[in-house]
Amino acid sequence: MEFTVPDMSCGHCTAAIEKSVKAADPAASVACDLTDRRVKIDSTLSSEQLAAAIKDAGYDSARVAA
Repeated sequence: MEFTVPDMSCGHCTAAIEKSVKAADPAASVACDLTDRRVKIDSTLSSEQLAAAIKDAGYDSARVAA
């Protein structure tokens, strides 16, 4: 799944998002792209659960249509 995270702007942002997603799903694979401000996540969690994890890190997100 892929999400846009408009306020993600630095390494601290990506680390916070990755930490939050991995707290929700330790087996998740998280790849952050600062240039496009997108986060790709491979997880068994639902998109709603992943969006909630990103929100817990302090960032709004929107799922990118597949």
